[in-house]
Amino acid sequence: MALSGRIAIMVVLAVICCGIPAVPAAVYTVGDSSGWAMGGDYGSWATDKTFAVGDTLVFNYAPGHTVDEVSANDYKTCTTGNSLSSDSSGATSITLKSAGSHYFICGVPGHCSGGMKLAITVAAAASSGGSTGASPSGTTTSPSTTTSPASPTGVTTPTAGTLNQPSSSAALSPAVAAFFTFSVVAFFLVKGN
Repeated sequence: MALSGRIAIMVVLAVICCGIPAVPAAVYTVGDSSGWAMGGDYGSWATDKTFAVGDTLVFNYAPGHTVDEVSANDYKTCTTGNSLSSDSSGATSITLKSAGSHYFICGVPGHCSGGMKLAITVAAAASSGGSTGASPSGTTTSPSTTTSPASPTGVTTPTAGTLNQPSSSAALSPAVAAFFTFSVVAFFLVKGN
């Protein structure tokens, strides 16, 4: 193949690779329009959602509440004071950075036992939807009944999330894809001459 034909193929491949979008992360508003408040049923809210590494949870709440990420045991017993992280700004955004179970409660005494608690299972970004967002215990009203994660019942698509910027671990960026394409084509151009 002539050099001009090889260059044309390289240009076409680069254009194709640059046009491939990265997999977007989802943004979930906890409790939807009701927000993070007493009396919410966050186990039901999470049931039809699939959470993945790179997604973001947004907690909107009135003064007098907190969002505390806690251990599984502190979640089950509504124990406050040992949080892994805590915020009381009224608008807390948490980017899910690791796969597995994540537990959130309101750290104000009595609020967790009043329903302000959320347990989710986060799938690795590469699997894109292999796990449901149901709480690991299957419910938020009596989480002490079981300690093993609920088995996925199927692949679901987030219905209440909005698309946000791409997760860096979910796909190659167009620039990286173009670099690899140019490298491979250049290798064959040099080898062919």
